[in-house]
Amino acid sequence: MAKRPTIQDLAAASGVSAATVDRVLNGRLKVREETARRVYEAARAIGYHAAPLLAQRLQPDLPRVRFGFVLHKERQAFYQAFHQQIQKAVEQATGVRGEVIIQYAASQAPGDFAKLMAGMKGRADVVGATAVTHHEVTAAVEELTQAGIPCFALLNDFAQGVRQNYVGLNNLRVGRIAASMLATAVHRPGKLAVFVGGYRWHGHELRETGFRSYIRELAPQFTILDTLVNLETRQLTYEATLDLLGRHPDLSGIYLAGGGMEGAIAALREARAPGEVALVVNELTPESRSALQDRYVAMVISTPLEKLCREIVALMIQAVQNGSTGIPGQHFLQPELYIPESV
Repeated sequence: MAKRPTIQDLAAASGVSAATVDRVLNGRLKVREETARRVYEAARAIGYHAAPLLAQRLQPDLPRVRFGFVLHKERQAFYQAFHQQIQKAVEQATGVRGEVIIQYAASQAPGDFAKLMAGMKGRADVVGATAVTHHEVTAAVEELTQAGIPCFALLNDFAQGVRQNYVGLNNLRVGRIAASMLATAVHRPGKLAVFVGGYRWHGHELRETGFRSYIRELAPQFTILDTLVNLETRQLTYEATLDLLGRHPDLSGIYLAGGGMEGAIAALREARAPGEVALVVNELTPESRSALQDRYVAMVISTPLEKLCREIVALMIQAVQNGSTGIPGQHFLQPELYIPESV
């Protein structure tokens, strides 16, 4: 695989310093148009990833759109990839000069999300967030909406009827897919466990509902244990999984409706042989990929991040340009499914 061109490569190709390239890319200080155009032409020639952004810099008459995003779990691999794909989608957006602000909530507490979202007023023209469902978050969305700032729910729905759109997976369907996989992978009657991240994640509740409805309808030979809350943390999931394995020797499968899969994977590696307990998790990360290859994970249900980010940015631009929040709706994406033989 060819090495991705770096800012130093672009500087060398355009005959300017890396500092000058940085100024062109980020709009810092003034750069002569001739220099900026030389950098752009070099970026196109070497396939530099930010060439579309440079093209926008050369069209100052394009309308500016400030995209604000509030995410969480800043150190988690999935959200790091999400961050990168958001930036890429904004850079490649056509017809506007895009600027992006990405902030991370310190915890799952509703107030942490609400404060950051409300704080986007005056800084962003449109906002997207992965927040919990709570009246404080709804109040923040109402405040943004009243200020003429459309707000989008990402991955997990919140402020239904107030926010502009939900963009993500059909979580009820995701839960049924997980149940179908476990019912197929487990060849004997037994017990199944479900983890959710917390009581305020609407998406997790829908996944649990879909999971239980499938088992009740099509796989009644299984018993689903009481749902466990793991706060999407590795350590809590690890300890709870070891406890489950100790108390229920006939545990056949586990579905993690939210985060914390690293803990479940570690517990199974420690206490069970590969495939002895079927595990279904969400999002393909280096850790879940490794567990798939080692057969400690039966399936990964993943969000198509690149497609999601392209589509959310397009919807955001449309909302800003329409000058109206319009009718709230849902925009579902097709999940990507991975099994051991597909990675």
